[in-house]
Parts: sequence; structure tokens; C-alpha cells
Amino acid sequence: MNEKQDFTEGNILTKLIRFMFPILGALVLQAMYSAVDLMIVGRFGTTAGISGVSTGSSIMSLVTFTLAALTTGVTVRIGFYLGQKKPERIGPLLGGAVCFFFVLGLILTVVLLIFARPLAVLMQTPEAALDLTVTYVRICGGGFIFVVFYNFISSIFRGLGDSKLPLIFVTIACVVNIAGDLILVAGLHMNVAGAAIATITAQAVSVVLSLLIIRKKELPFTLKREDFRFSHEVGRFVQVGAPLALQELLTNLTFLALCAFINRLGLESSSGYGIGQKVQSFVMLVPSSIMQSMASFVAQNVGAGKEARSRSAMKCGMGLGAAIGVVIFYVVFFHGNVLASLFTSDTLVVEKAFEFLRGFAPEAVVTSILFSYMGYFNGHGCSFFVMIQGLAQSFLVRLPMSYIMSIQPDASLTGIGLAAPTATVFGIVVCTVYYIIYTRRMDAHRAQS
Repeated sequence: MNEKQDFTEGNILTKLIRFMFPILGALVLQAMYSAVDLMIVGRFGTTAGISGVSTGSSIMSLVTFTLAALTTGVTVRIGFYLGQKKPERIGPLLGGAVCFFFVLGLILTVVLLIFARPLAVLMQTPEAALDLTVTYVRICGGGFIFVVFYNFISSIFRGLGDSKLPLIFVTIACVVNIAGDLILVAGLHMNVAGAAIATITAQAVSVVLSLLIIRKKELPFTLKREDFRFSHEVGRFVQVGAPLALQELLTNLTFLALCAFINRLGLESSSGYGIGQKVQSFVMLVPSSIMQSMASFVAQNVGAGKEARSRSAMKCGMGLGAAIGVVIFYVVFFHGNVLASLFTSDTLVVEKAFEFLRGFAPEAVVTSILFSYMGYFNGHGCSFFVMIQGLAQSFLVRLPMSYIMSIQPDASLTGIGLAAPTATVFGIVVCTVYYIIYTRRMDAHRAQS
């Protein structure tokens, strides 16, 4: 591990920024997948196509984000072994993880192919967009094994402190996806089917090229044939990743429920929310990059026994994210209609998207604070608490508030959008209380020993 990948020494803010910004870049490009799909379908397809891509990508995001959360267990275990100066334990970890994620990928592929229509119906997809939504989910589901291994490979390099290679992988995928959309949707007028084919082809190309790049790269561990088995290392990374995956699954189910609430308000509201959701996905990129960086940064320092440095990193993440969030809040709150108009020229759909974004905008600031806490706790392996607080804010605040706002006479998407930052503030309070308790316990334990 070189000096840049060693988070246990040097200036915290400088190293955090250097590691975080390639992750942010990768997340931006990854978010471009469905955003470009929606943008090109909005320009060259139909309004029903916008709703189909929006609802279909919401279903796919549920599965993808759950999977990505599970791979966090791999990231944390790698960082922990590097902090302990035990890189020889990484090979068995990764060999077991390959077996695990291959089997999981096959299972998820079958589930998406079989349950595409029931899921679309459950989402209360508008009738005009139902078949288009099913098409999108089935095509993406058919190639889901590539999505699985893209996220797994990225988790490996984040654990190694290398955030640049995942950026290269996703850049390749984004270029392929844009080219595919232009050819299949704009050129051949394949609408939603073309967007789905472009997306999954891009993931496949990215995985294949990433494997070729990895073969030529010098790594701080060796991977042997005998490492490819279901060893005890599988249980160790699953123990960290499973609570996060469960939280992500259940949290995204609340977002699917929110999508269903809004779908009942009509095609324009459904399409407007779909566009607002794409803008929302970009707003969340800075907090997400901070959380992923924090988990790797803290895991190394926990392994090295440098708790004070872990806490300082968390506070740096909060300050950095909130400062950037203020700028993003201003743009989204006051100019969200301009952002929405990038996706469609339908003025009513743009108006509905802007309604949602004005309520959602404060999330740009508060989520960076919450996600810094979550990255800190994930780096310590406290993923069970992260799950509990995530479920509490989703089911006690976000979902009930969204439902209540959606059934009001002349319901506005602004009130529904406001449910997200309200739930996040609740999560910050819960995390602050737990942080005080957790750090006091650790300090008392060290004092006794």
C-alpha cells in the first residue's frame, strides 16, 4: 500500500478529499446511466416512456443499492486487514466473496425476470406505462450479474484506498451507455427497451475491461485458486454488510411506496417525480461519496488503533459535505425548474418536478452530516446500529409523512419532498445520541485497559 492509500498518517482533510473526489466522480457517472436514459427517452420517446424508465429504474435501484450496501462489508474488512498490516488475509476474503456474489447474482436475475410485472403492478404504475416498465426491468434483470460484479470490484479498490480505478471503470460504462442510448433510442426509436439494453451493455463492457485492467495491476495481496470457496471470511464480511443491505432494502422499499403514492396522482405527477428523482440522485452524490470514503478511512484507522484520527475524519466529512451542500441547496431550491427542463420540454412535467425539488432541497445539507456519522459507524463495524437508525427514520418519519402529504386535497409534491430532509434530521439526532454513548464506552474501556 503506497503513501496515498495509507489513511493512518498525514493530513486528514487532504487525504479525505483526494480519496473522496474520484469516488464522487464515479458516482456522478454512475448516476448518469439512468439519468441519460430518462433524458433521451424524454426527448426522443414518449411521456409514458418517461414514467416507464422512472418506475423501472426505481425497482432496479432497490436491488442495486441493496447489493452495493452488502459489498461495503468487503470494503471494511479489507481496510481493517490493511490497518492491521495483514494483507495475506485479503486473498481468502475475496475468493469467498467471488463465490458468494456469483450465486447471489444468479438468484437476483431469476427474481427480476419472474417478478417484473407483479412489481410494476405493485408500484401502481400508470396503465399507459405498465408494459414499458416491465420491459425495462426484465432487460436490466437479464444482465444483472454484470451489475453485481461491477459493485463488487469497486468495493475491493475502495477498501484498498484506490478510488481512481472505479472512476475509470464507470467512465467506460457511461460512454458506452450514452452511445447506446443515442443509437437505440434516438436513432432506432426503441424507446424504453433501447434505454435498458444500453444500460446493461455498458455495465457488461465495464466489468470485462476492469478485469483486463486488474490483471496488469500490481496488488498488495495474492489470490490463489484454493481461495475460491465459501470460507469463514464470507461470514465476516456478510456480518458487516448484511445489516446495511437490509437497511438499504427496506429504505428503498419506502421510496418505492413513495413512488406508488405519487403514481396515483396521475401521469404528469408520476413523470415529474421521476425527473425530480433523477435530480435528487445527483444531490445525494456528495453525501454518498463522503460515507463511502469515511468507511474506508475509519476502517484503516480502527485497525491501526487510531480512534482519535477516526473521529477527526468524521468531523472533517461533516464540515466539507455541509459546505458543498449549501451551494447545491441554493441551485435546487431556486433553479430546480432549469434542472428539470434538461430532461423534458413538457412544461407541466417540469412544474411537477420543481414542486418536488423545492421540498427536497434541504436534504443537500443535512444528509452530509448524517452520512458522515454512518461512514464512521460502518468503519467500526457497527452496521447493526446504522440499520436500526435508517429503518427508524424511514418507517417512523419519511413514509408516514409522505403518505399523509399525498392524500391531502390538491396534494403538492413539495410536501412529499419535504419528508426526506425531515427524516434525515431525525436520523442525525439518533446518531448524535449514539455517538456520545459509543465514544464514552470506548474511552472508558481504554482507560481500564
